[in-house]
Amino acid sequence: MPETTTPHHFVAGIGAGPANLSLAALAGRHLPERVVLFDRQSGPSWHSGMLGADARLQNSWIKDLVSLVDPCNRLSFLNYLVTTGRIFAFLNAQFTAVPRVEYARYLAWAAGELGTVHYGVDVVEVDFTDRFVVRGRNGAVATADHLVLGLGTRPRVPECFRSGTGLIEGAVLAEHLDAHLNRSEAPPAGQVIVVGGGQTGAEAVQCLIRRGYRDIRWLGRRHWFAPLDDSPPANDFYRPTYQKFFYQLPDEVRRSYLAEQAYTSDGISLDTLQEIYRANYEAFLRDGRAPVMLLPGRDVVRAGSTGGGLGLWCERGSGGRERHTAGLVVIATGREPAPMPLSAALHELVETDNAGEPLIEQDYSVRWKHSTAHKLFLQNRGRFTHGLADPNLSLLSVRSAMIVNSLADREAYTIRDEQVYTMWA
Repeated sequence: MPETTTPHHFVAGIGAGPANLSLAALAGRHLPERVVLFDRQSGPSWHSGMLGADARLQNSWIKDLVSLVDPCNRLSFLNYLVTTGRIFAFLNAQFTAVPRVEYARYLAWAAGELGTVHYGVDVVEVDFTDRFVVRGRNGAVATADHLVLGLGTRPRVPECFRSGTGLIEGAVLAEHLDAHLNRSEAPPAGQVIVVGGGQTGAEAVQCLIRRGYRDIRWLGRRHWFAPLDDSPPANDFYRPTYQKFFYQLPDEVRRSYLAEQAYTSDGISLDTLQEIYRANYEAFLRDGRAPVMLLPGRDVVRAGSTGGGLGLWCERGSGGRERHTAGLVVIATGREPAPMPLSAALHELVETDNAGEPLIEQDYSVRWKHSTAHKLFLQNRGRFTHGLADPNLSLLSVRSAMIVNSLADREAYTIRDEQVYTMWA
């Protein structure tokens, strides 16, 4: 499509996950036009391979797309429950944490209500002339005055598990485990190894237990399988007040704080750990053998085919090495930011830090040559500038409100966080 006839928008967003859906939901009445989103998925999808029966959010349902800044917004989770006729059933179920599959349905409902999400558009490049040019595989699909990248994350795969553009034989990503087991004809008799000591690894272990596997080895690099710290002081890190404080800190201090606060974000939900331990206990009572062997303090440094399947060589935190072999290895080693589709020419105009990452302002805009007239925002990529709350769902609507304020060049949303008991500075 020639760029002269390409649809033009005030704001275009790449990615239609929770981050950009929240922005589009809050932008409605404060910007000249509705925010238009482009997503490569064929339809609404959110971690579709990780929506098992026991998968739960680690955040309160109040931290939805809009409610922390605009509780009367029609795209709240509460309104979703009411308009879909499930509010009373939901209340009676007395969930302590929302099922992840419910949240995925909420996002799909919100996308449908917005009506500005274009699915099946694989954006391969964003360029800049006198405006942003969004290009798909067949040419330009849109131009925009301002652009928001909400690209989410992708699985982080250690190099030893890579083979060409995929994984070595015998390994599967945790998010593909359920589909892999559905296709497999092998009985759950062989040994399985789960690599990764976080929530995703724990959920992979749960999935294998439910499928009848009784010889699961769970490897984690940390010296224990740490529970999520969901205490009131830990949740102080997920407030606008702390976010402001964190942004003003020197870079080296921010990085040290992130390391200290890791278990408030990257730990395992307590009920998930309890279920695994109870499954072990009950199986031992019944069979005299527990299905899950927990192996913390193991760092996988090499992997390769052996006569009995896939072999893993691990360095132990306590010293020494050991080898494990299994017919199936599940990779649950965390996530990393998805690559940005910026053209080489546009990337040259962006200011970056020592690691080559774009410099992000407090309002989530990027420092670049034409930022005064054309703003470029990054969502889910401000962990080292805005804290642990940035890549997760905790301050989703607060971040979106800050972006809307920046685009509107006024305080469209007042972000209030006044009753604070912890003095950070």
